[in-house]
Amino acid sequence: MTSDKQVKASHRNTPGSDAFRAFIASGWASRSTEPVPRAEIADHAARRRAAVSERFPGERLVIPAGGLKVRSNDTDYTFRAHTAFAYLTGLGADSEPDSVLVLDPKPEGGGHEAILFFRPLAARDTEEFFADARFGEFWVGPRPTIQDIESRLGVGARHIDSLPDTLAKDAGVIQLRVVRAADDQVARRVDEVRAEAATSASGPTDADEELARFLSGMRICKDEWEIGEMRRAIAATHQGFESIIDGLPEAVRKGRGERWVEGLFGLYARHEGNGVGYESICASGDHANTIHWTKNTGQVREGDLMLIDAGVELDSLYTADITRTLPVNGRFTEVQRKIYEAVLEAQEAGMAAVKPGNKFSDIHAAANRVIARKLHEWGLLPDGVTLEQTLDPENGGWHRRWMVHGTSHHLGMDVHDCQMLLRKDYMDGELKPGMILTVEPGLYFKADDLVAPEEFRGIGVRIEDNVLVTQDGHENLSSAMPRTADDVEAWIARVQSGADE
Repeated sequence: MTSDKQVKASHRNTPGSDAFRAFIASGWASRSTEPVPRAEIADHAARRRAAVSERFPGERLVIPAGGLKVRSNDTDYTFRAHTAFAYLTGLGADSEPDSVLVLDPKPEGGGHEAILFFRPLAARDTEEFFADARFGEFWVGPRPTIQDIESRLGVGARHIDSLPDTLAKDAGVIQLRVVRAADDQVARRVDEVRAEAATSASGPTDADEELARFLSGMRICKDEWEIGEMRRAIAATHQGFESIIDGLPEAVRKGRGERWVEGLFGLYARHEGNGVGYESICASGDHANTIHWTKNTGQVREGDLMLIDAGVELDSLYTADITRTLPVNGRFTEVQRKIYEAVLEAQEAGMAAVKPGNKFSDIHAAANRVIARKLHEWGLLPDGVTLEQTLDPENGGWHRRWMVHGTSHHLGMDVHDCQMLLRKDYMDGELKPGMILTVEPGLYFKADDLVAPEEFRGIGVRIEDNVLVTQDGHENLSSAMPRTADDVEAWIARVQSGADE
């Protein structure tokens, strides 16, 4: 029988003698004392924090990066900081796990001091240096110092161990808010401080939700720097798609070709950026009719269409989100082309609705009407159902059997950006210059759908582009990637022949 206090298992034999400690701490070259240059993103992040400070004057705001999650007992999943933390610090792919940004109100009431709490680089005479597999330099490489963070980001920096004292300072006098979803442990600590100060009951609060919603919504309109990052992510994604096109014959030959295609795109994503912005959908044949097909375990066969929904995420964490549906052998069949061109017409209608003053929901309404009209013309709706009846939001919807998803979402540091916004600010919100969103209608005819014409079954098509709202309309940021059926065929022929543009 074990005692109440469990003994932690350790399977490593780390030398612990004083002689070893002295030896391993000696004989290293001096670390550079050159100051880290200020990052380009630092000024942008400072402006963002100023907007938050203005919205929540006199309050202490806690924005965690989040922590590591163990995989296979001895390793961790790749860390990706919470978006609010990355947005307000300027740290993207190089964020440190377990870091916490605190916007601490200045005593004189003049805004906030930004303080980044994290675990800085340990000295070489510490056990952490050589023995700590979670944080030690021998195991995971050097981390930044306090001075590095302050010089690079223009914020104050402190050891993470001092965070509890900062959270508890003036408890009961200063309103305390936390982005709860970012880190459960930090959220619990904030709740404990609140409970001890008897300022609120422990647990989620409306105040926290209000903070999270504001931080989500403030990203909805991108500035010029952010738009530039999105252009870079889209250009890298374009390269990744061309690597896929070039590798389609090999994907057919090798078998299990969906995995081959996924790997090709992942190679470009890791080389050109931080990685993929989301799990790539590489769906050949009937798999294209599973909207979120990310298993990617299937064959890629001659004569099939292949739906690829993928995006490169940059080190800044801005990501593209683009879908192209490609004929594996380079040529659409007559039926494939018919369905493809219907989806393209719907996408063009959706894009035409992207302009200032329109509602976000107008994009889906425009594309959806084309989809419904095409299905009605093809005789797929139940007998007697008119176009207007199926478009009735309360009592219709028959056409949604073949397009079940929405047509658009906001895009940026999250592939589905600004999701904390209320419906009135998102679905019913007004389109404004600087917004970046997707336009992505589709048609999906499952292989076992007996309502669909037999020649349609097993065909799935989606076309998705990333669109910037401008002062007088929109710009398709991914327009360099061919969309029409003829252009897609020419694109495949050019890439596979090795010809230049």
